[in-house]
Amino acid sequence: MTNILYDALCGLHTDNHATFLSCDDGTTHSYASFVARAAQMANVLQTHGVEPGDRVLIQAPKLADTLALYIGTVQAGAVYLPLNTAYTQAELTYFAEDAAPRVIVCDTKDAEMLAPIASKVGATFLTLDGVEGTLHQQADQQPMTFKTVARGPEDLAGLLYTSGTTGRSKGAMMSHKNLLSNAQVLTAHWQITGTDRLIHALPIFHTHGLFVAVNTCMLAGAEIRLMESFSVDKILTELPQSTLMMGVPTFYTRLLNDARFGQDSSATMRLFISGSAPLLAETHTAFEQRSGHRILERYGMTETNMITSNPYEGERLAGTVGYPLPGTEVKLVDLETSAPVAVGDIGVIEVRGDNVFQGYWNMPEKTAEELRPDGFFVTGDLAKAAPDGRITIVGRAKDLIIAGGYNIYPKEVEDVLNACNGVLESAVFGVPHPDFGESVIAAVVPEPGATIETDVLRADVADQLARFKHPREYITLDALPRNAMGKVQKNVLREQHITGA
Repeated sequence: MTNILYDALCGLHTDNHATFLSCDDGTTHSYASFVARAAQMANVLQTHGVEPGDRVLIQAPKLADTLALYIGTVQAGAVYLPLNTAYTQAELTYFAEDAAPRVIVCDTKDAEMLAPIASKVGATFLTLDGVEGTLHQQADQQPMTFKTVARGPEDLAGLLYTSGTTGRSKGAMMSHKNLLSNAQVLTAHWQITGTDRLIHALPIFHTHGLFVAVNTCMLAGAEIRLMESFSVDKILTELPQSTLMMGVPTFYTRLLNDARFGQDSSATMRLFISGSAPLLAETHTAFEQRSGHRILERYGMTETNMITSNPYEGERLAGTVGYPLPGTEVKLVDLETSAPVAVGDIGVIEVRGDNVFQGYWNMPEKTAEELRPDGFFVTGDLAKAAPDGRITIVGRAKDLIIAGGYNIYPKEVEDVLNACNGVLESAVFGVPHPDFGESVIAAVVPEPGATIETDVLRADVADQLARFKHPREYITLDALPRNAMGKVQKNVLREQHITGA
């Protein structure tokens, strides 16, 4: 048996001296040197007793060594568990107690917070900052080769916790097959090759920045310009030297807000990809008008990797997420009966394929609830399909508002509001109502320098939507609350409105 994920990502790169990573500090790392560094990481893990299937928990900065630790964990046959660097001690305690990792790695500056947690769960504690961290120092002393631990298609390679917007965070178990199959499909679908240079400004504790961006580039032998965080100035500097960028909608709106961005600055680029949160049709159109590039929007989840994508060659329609990827089955079913819905009707997305996860860590009941016996996973996302199969997301089932017995899909109301003069973006959500069950509330963010008149919004909505869909209250905000990947947190809006915070 081989280690299918490691072999695919690194098997051809042992003697590849082409550049893999270019970092903010000016250092570059070839594929060959990176593979050697990953082997040193694997040796460190093995010296601390890490065995196949053990979890390695990481809350560390975005560095070349962090990525080397990811690959070294896979090479050692262990399970990589990356965590958001913004998590608090209470949140980290939950993750550590739930996952029972053999090793915990964190930024040196967070050692005081993480060390007691590691002690509590009996994990080896290491620090990583690229210079003085104990992991860095120990890796420097290790051999640059490692006997790769055999792992099969169903063995776990990653454990990613969902954001936990409703209840406890759930650990999605990702196998070698889940990660590799999706990376192979995306690499082919987006035509990523060794001639590409990716601008990487995403976090690497998330599916998008880690498994989508890094795995596809490693399969193709592409170069990654690894940025510690998003910066318009850095992006504009790197665009003329790059061909590919993966981002969240916020990246593209910020570029559009800078007069320096245009066709000249993006002349060498061949593809801009957006995901992790919905891309407004207005952003899609404005970006094309400014740069000449039509953003490719795709759709996926922590539990499924990527599910659909607009075509690389073909029409990329604003507001849609394209077609199911090769090897991925998608069906839309009724929210109540689970029966397939008619073409054009709204249903819950269910998905099946090699990309779909193995279940939730330590949660067999939740796994049985959302992962059907026939292999279809219930995403909880609401969508409709065109006759040709193109998918349009309309919202989350949990965000569905039921007022007076009528179903109200927030995105339908948001689309009307977002088209109103002076509105930058909006979020529509429901709160309890004594008579109707729920009441529709709209939070709107004005464009810079604009003033939003509620009466004007009400009039525009009245012209386009049935009365039962009209927001009963409008709230003006400077910005919508978002998580690390740019998704609007309607649960936060709902809670703030109910409590009056």
